[in-house]
Amino acid sequence: MEGEEAPCRRIRNICILAHVDHGKTTLADHLIAACGGGVLHPKLAGRLRFMDYLDEEQRRAITMKSSSIALHYQGHSINLIDSPGHMDFCSEVSTAARLSDGALVLVDAVEGVHIQTHAVLRQAWVEKLTPCLVLNKIDRLITELKLTPAEAYTRLQRIVHEVNGIVSAFKSEKYLSDVDSLLAAGPGGNEADDAEVEDDVEDTFQPQKGNVAFVCALDGWGFSIGHFAGIYAAKLGASTNALLRGLWGPWYYNTKKMTIVGKKGIEGVSKDPQPMFVQFILKPLFQVYHAALDAEGDKGMLEKVIKSFNLSIPPRELQNKDPKAVLQAVMSRWLPLSDTVLSMVVRCMPDPISAQSFRISRLLPKRDFGLDQVGDNADVIAEVEHVRKCVEVCDSSDSAPCVAFVSKMFAVPYKMLPQRGPNGEILNNQHPGEAGIGESEECFLAFARVFSGVLRAGQRVFVLSALYDPLKGESMQRHVQEAELQSLYLMMGQGLKPVASASAGNVVAIQGLGQYILKSATLSSTKNCWPFSSMMFQVAPTLRVAIEPSDPSDMGALMKGLRLLNRADPFVEITVSSRGEQVLAAAGEVHLERCIKDLKERFAKVSLEVSPPLVSFKETIEGEDTNVVEKTTPNGRCIVKVHVMKLPDALTKVLEESGDVIGDIVEGRSGKRNGNLDTRDSYDDGNSVTVIKKRISDAIESEIEAISPQVDKERVEKYRKTWFRYLKRMWSLGPRHVGPNILLVPDIKADDFTDNNHIERGILIRGSCHISERLGFTNPNDTEVSVDKSDPLYIEAEALKSSIVSGFQLAMAAGPLCDEPMWGLAFLVEPYIFQENPESALQSTDQYGIFSGQVMTAVKEACRLAVLQNKPRLVEAMYFCELNTPTEYLGSMYAVLARRRARVLKEEMQESSSLFTVHAYVPVAESFGFADELRRWTSGAASALLVLSHWEMIQEDPFFIPKTEEEIEEFGDGSSVLPNLARKLMNSVRRRKGLPVEEKVVQHATKQRTLSRKV
Repeated sequence: MEGEEAPCRRIRNICILAHVDHGKTTLADHLIAACGGGVLHPKLAGRLRFMDYLDEEQRRAITMKSSSIALHYQGHSINLIDSPGHMDFCSEVSTAARLSDGALVLVDAVEGVHIQTHAVLRQAWVEKLTPCLVLNKIDRLITELKLTPAEAYTRLQRIVHEVNGIVSAFKSEKYLSDVDSLLAAGPGGNEADDAEVEDDVEDTFQPQKGNVAFVCALDGWGFSIGHFAGIYAAKLGASTNALLRGLWGPWYYNTKKMTIVGKKGIEGVSKDPQPMFVQFILKPLFQVYHAALDAEGDKGMLEKVIKSFNLSIPPRELQNKDPKAVLQAVMSRWLPLSDTVLSMVVRCMPDPISAQSFRISRLLPKRDFGLDQVGDNADVIAEVEHVRKCVEVCDSSDSAPCVAFVSKMFAVPYKMLPQRGPNGEILNNQHPGEAGIGESEECFLAFARVFSGVLRAGQRVFVLSALYDPLKGESMQRHVQEAELQSLYLMMGQGLKPVASASAGNVVAIQGLGQYILKSATLSSTKNCWPFSSMMFQVAPTLRVAIEPSDPSDMGALMKGLRLLNRADPFVEITVSSRGEQVLAAAGEVHLERCIKDLKERFAKVSLEVSPPLVSFKETIEGEDTNVVEKTTPNGRCIVKVHVMKLPDALTKVLEESGDVIGDIVEGRSGKRNGNLDTRDSYDDGNSVTVIKKRISDAIESEIEAISPQVDKERVEKYRKTWFRYLKRMWSLGPRHVGPNILLVPDIKADDFTDNNHIERGILIRGSCHISERLGFTNPNDTEVSVDKSDPLYIEAEALKSSIVSGFQLAMAAGPLCDEPMWGLAFLVEPYIFQENPESALQSTDQYGIFSGQVMTAVKEACRLAVLQNKPRLVEAMYFCELNTPTEYLGSMYAVLARRRARVLKEEMQESSSLFTVHAYVPVAESFGFADELRRWTSGAASALLVLSHWEMIQEDPFFIPKTEEEIEEFGDGSSVLPNLARKLMNSVRRRKGLPVEEKVVQHATKQRTLSRKV
């Protein structure tokens, strides 16, 4: 797409976001039929589902990937990206949102706001998109629910209010976090930042502003208030602006005085006053529907509409025997859907120049440079800032640096690529080895948007990974590669149209980057450019299965297929387990099924064996205990004492949610990695150390508030002092240095240790409060202890610090119950080292191995033993489940939930419908096949959506044995007690990992006796 043909001001990049089955692809069909250049006939719109071109999408009737198409409307070029609504494919929503400037948020007028609606609104908010609201399926209010116009208005008003409430909550969260960071910065903080904290109380979606549309995508009609305001302005002789304000909200039309009045002004004038939206918009619509669909309807009403608005409808369509077809013919010409939606897009959504200046803080956050960095890299910093400025203003000139962002790679068969170039020349699209895959039939294209400059086919660009830092020069070589762009394509759904160049603001597919990019990357014509911030995903891939080929000789083909799948799917994760299995992680069952199907039919083309899902658990302890575990190294030179405590639940949650940010702080990186969508986006704006420190302190305070009513004041104060003292003694986090477990430094007052077996005193190995210093809980000078640094034993103790941390990390990664990670624990480790006995010095190394390894093993075993001795418990992941079911199937649905160990949170009947909405928590271990079983038991009437919610401790003791009289009376003696739930889950994991399982296969049996022996 040449820059001259479509200047930046006349471009719109939009995506369609919604809950599953709320009508995204059907809406896209009508927009394509009207403005797609003839690729889709209007008769097929809404039935063909043009953007769902994969066989699996057509079979399941859901969208599984985001795809783009270029539309032309009134001189504007609109790049429309359709995205999935199913939670399993939420990563595709992230890729679509990053490349867009605006979002059409669809909500079903009957079903209302659902859990995925919340998720896509947050996605739009995080990516700083300008949203417009589309209320779809308005016809169902008339035909299915049979509401009156007044009831329909109340329902629509409630949905708009609810959506505004969600966005308002995001604004409040941002406002409060900004205020917190400013207060934490203290009086010396930057006063200029105060301007950024603003309290925006105006609703985001207001029909009178023109950013709300009311549509029926299946029948192809829709309207905004502005359309009717224009009609009635001419009829009533009123101003359009006055009607715009009056057609939504508690405004009434006084027919006697010909004025718009409030509720008080209409009292006494009319017996049954109705808001103007009902009187002037919904009533006529309902009358047209009833006239067309009712057996005794007034058929003259349709002719009146046709005549009044001068509609040209072929007589053949009006004589159709199907009243629904006649209605559709009239409505789609009276209130054309494409005009309503696209005029709203052009009017309310920003062009790339306006959008990028607003989104720049999200795309390329401003970096702070130290004085030492500025001095050495003045030229680099100047160019980096110039590139950022060009992205901010969307500079599309030839001289501007070319910057683009690739949000995902997608696979297309080579035979689907265009055979001719933009000028009619024959293209050679066979590029063997392009993706490092030899004879593969799949070609990988990059789904990208140009943010600055002009991108041309044949151009050489630098591919920057998310970790690239232009100020570090040579050390960053592995994060930057140079590549040549082979071809550029304009995406038309499944089709591709070759273009010679693409200017800033356009969305294109790029061929030639298959071997350089795995998932996403930044493209730049200069090395001196910061990479774009990483995309945020709502959930993590939690469903894991082990896969292997049915025929072992096909292992090579499977490995190649897995590499291709990993590149083609932005969300899938391929790992190798400790047992050597190929583990594939997906977002959910539907996502997993599609990945397996793609592997079998497209990428590997071999028969596969898929294991049952591998469920993750975690391990913790139940309460507080004072047991101290002591371990000695085999050579007797080091004694390790370990005391374990349970972290407050709120603190565990903060450490888990903020893992990525804490990892960046601990490693001293200024660039932010973005993790889950739940992690608050305030880290990008404020001082992340201050925000994390405040969240950790708040977590402790909230826990104290929770226990204070049950405990006396003195104990509460002691609890507070203890935990704030522990926060100043954090040595390491685990597992992998960022997890929800803390290694504490021994108390400074702890004395050195004298053992009965040792004549000399042992030295306490004191760790450094590394984490506490990084998070601002303590200063480096506060923890210094006066010791003799020339003492050889002290030097050896210093060298062993890393071994203690390594032992702690090993223990956190594999707990004692079933080798699953630990969760929410604090370990106080006191290691003492003794002087080596000269006589045994030579033989000890050979006999017991390296001393640092012995210390590591001792710390690991002591931590695991401490957990075992303090009431160990399993922790399982929980899904939040939202179910919708008709009243008659409520009993069947509860039966399915009961079999799955679900815990119901609430149930409520949807207003003016027979549907119940039920919220419940379902354990991940019990969720496999849940949707299929639910459909089977409710004859397909119930639907469920699962989202990973939290981790929850199983209260049962896996080692429970009846001891008291009451327990023996209830459960019997130890020999006859069946394994409880925790024991069963623990044994199943141990069995899968090949660990020993303590169970009796046969408990009671007698030898078979026969009277005769047959020879």
